[in-house]
Amino acid sequence: MYYCTYQSPLGEIALTANDNGLSALAFQMGKSPITFTGLTEDGSKFTDVIQQLTQYFDGSRKQFDLALAPEGTNFQKQVWQALVKIPCGETKSYGWIAKSINNAKAVRAVGTANGANPIALIVPCHRVIGSNGKLTGYAGGLALKAKLLMHEGALFTP
Repeated sequence: MYYCTYQSPLGEIALTANDNGLSALAFQMGKSPITFTGLTEDGSKFTDVIQQLTQYFDGSRKQFDLALAPEGTNFQKQVWQALVKIPCGETKSYGWIAKSINNAKAVRAVGTANGANPIALIVPCHRVIGSNGKLTGYAGGLALKAKLLMHEGALFTP
């Protein structure tokens, strides 16, 4: 496993990858910073990721195109695949995600899987808000979630 850090306009981001792709992205100031114990620092493994993050933050990229290798259950991976389909500038509810994976009654489980997303930002869990339009939990904190949604031009109730 490899790691590097990236200094974004919203704070330091930690990245990890294996030979199959990006395995984690975390805002280090959030509730779930990445620890690098046992990992090898190698910025060369993250050239595409860093380029696309830079483009995202400068406003020229709306969608990421990267090899992803998150670890999780089949259900979690199903939820994360649904998250990737939420376009930049839009928000969806947990109920919408549950329906989109053909499991309308799994709203709470969807919320738990959303919260366990290891590849924040690129797998856009920040685009999931409450059905009332209000912000709900985010590992990076609600202030960061609001900044990301404002950067994308999304509508939400603060």
